[in-house]
Amino acid sequence: MSSLHHRHLAVSPDWLALYYRHPLEITHGEGRHVWDADGNRYLDFFGGILTTMTAHALPEVTKAVSEQAGRIIHSSTLYLNRPMIELAERVASLSGIPDARVFFTTSGTEANDTALLLATTYRRSNQILAMRNSYHGRSFSAVSITGNNAWSPTSLSPLQTLYVHGGVRTRGPYAHLSDAEFTAACVADLEDLLGHTRTPAALIAEPIQGVGGFTSPPDGLYGAFREVLNRHGVLWISDEVQTGWGRSGEHFWGWQAHAQNGPPDILTFAKGIGNGMSIGGVVARAEVMNCLDANSISTFGGSPVTMAAGLANLSYLLEHDLQGNARRVGGLLIERLRMIGAASTRVREVRGRGLMIGIELVRPGTDEADPEAAAAVLEAAREGGLLIGKGGGHNTSVLRIAPPLSLAIPEAEEGADILADALRAVG
Repeated sequence: MSSLHHRHLAVSPDWLALYYRHPLEITHGEGRHVWDADGNRYLDFFGGILTTMTAHALPEVTKAVSEQAGRIIHSSTLYLNRPMIELAERVASLSGIPDARVFFTTSGTEANDTALLLATTYRRSNQILAMRNSYHGRSFSAVSITGNNAWSPTSLSPLQTLYVHGGVRTRGPYAHLSDAEFTAACVADLEDLLGHTRTPAALIAEPIQGVGGFTSPPDGLYGAFREVLNRHGVLWISDEVQTGWGRSGEHFWGWQAHAQNGPPDILTFAKGIGNGMSIGGVVARAEVMNCLDANSISTFGGSPVTMAAGLANLSYLLEHDLQGNARRVGGLLIERLRMIGAASTRVREVRGRGLMIGIELVRPGTDEADPEAAAAVLEAAREGGLLIGKGGGHNTSVLRIAPPLSLAIPEAEEGADILADALRAVG
């Protein structure tokens, strides 16, 4: 055990998990690579949990942070803040939500917590619909709408949460159905659920479930849900903390794959927009955002420094068409990984979109999740010079691949080769 690991254990909670048998200290990064304290270089296919969205040490972002920090670091939302207003204008315009208002937070957890506050206040209901296998953060309210047992440390809740089918296409009671039949069955289940309860405030859903292992429903499912929700006056919250900003390649926001009945009422975002700086936020139409009748500010949300980083990062993303790069390079990578998966008895499914790819592992000859194999592949990939993540539903048995959106084709090929070797090493 390293001395730093020993010090970590002495002062950190037991539940603060670390990857790897011998945890890694990352000291610096550049582009799509990071280095550890021993000087080893790694190709980064996880980006600090989908947070380093464009590149490590992106000059445009570091310059913006440095220049803003040299002027003023902090002021709070009690004062006019030019970088915050400029970023809010851009986010509101990109959101697709009419007459949009934007509130900045420091994390995705806090963004979802704010969305729940808005929805329950606006609808005068503490009931929330959430998806099975979902994850929305670590706060008391966010944990209470998380449909993933591994990330739900308490059953206590300020909300009454009802869980809906549909977030996982290839497991569960409707997995055998065609896409159209799957959608129809989930819509019928939602209709039936709403017939047995008081009217909920909102449905919150990740268009692609992140911690759940990059699972998603057929395109159009949440749009079909929206038709039902509209009839009952239930709001739709799209949790875009992991799917936003073009990571899926095909769409800038995940909700756009389900847009037949319009945009969500509320959209939450975080992670990638700051490229490592602590930015989260909520977008909602003005009627919903303005429903609070008591004071509410943010001390650290909308910090001038983080807003400067977000502006520079968003500009770089759009000017260099990183969404298009995610579509092109991600498409090549997922096809390569499917070829690799087809040769392994442990790979049940390779799924995803753009640079958001999951490899689900099972025990050979069964449909049973294999978290031990996922942990072993994670270790073997590190030995080969590649950092990846893991997640999943009932068991953590999905390898999560989410590199920076500037990933180049040779880097995608290198990462695929390392993953192929790691899978073979596990057997």
